[in-house]
Amino acid sequence: MSKRIITINRMYGSNGRKIGKALSEELGIHCYDKDLIEIASKEQGLPYEELLKVDEKRASQWRYPLEEPAQMESQYRFYPMNDVLFQAQQEIIRFIAKKEECIIIGRCAGQILGENSLKVFIHAPFEYRVKVAAERMEITERDARTYVKKVDKERRSFYEYFTDEKWLDMTTYDLCIDSSRFSQEQIVRMLREAYEG
Repeated sequence: MSKRIITINRMYGSNGRKIGKALSEELGIHCYDKDLIEIASKEQGLPYEELLKVDEKRASQWRYPLEEPAQMESQYRFYPMNDVLFQAQQEIIRFIAKKEECIIIGRCAGQILGENSLKVFIHAPFEYRVKVAAERMEITERDARTYVKKVDKERRSFYEYFTDEKWLDMTTYDLCIDSSRFSQEQIVRMLREAYEG
């Protein structure tokens, strides 16, 4: 694969998405995040809002994730919508990686593309992430604490289910950065050097 791709996996509240967007502007390349859901929605003919509910979440083994008529259509009946979305995004990620240099946020993109991408993991201490979440969502720190734990658990479960690797195994990434230790500008500079190096 001749194109250079940066994949960013991140803990909730570590500002991984913001860093990815800033790096995208710095490098002048596209950053794919929720627009992968929009593309999958158009390709699969499924409502964007319903796919958004299952994005980066592993399906429950006890019930369908959506109370949506589309879940009962013959082509999807035996597959949770989470799996349908992941398979669609997997194909989209591979297609995009062949045609352009870009940044892809989450969705196991680093493991999907393997050695053909610069795999980055953005993390930060729990208390730092709680403060970020509380400010971002305008909620109490107590509620933010609960929310950060919930999203981390969902992301870990999703990642480990679809990759058979440990989410926090730093050896599966090329570069791991604690976003609480550096400014956004410093992190963008580091990532730019790694990308261009």
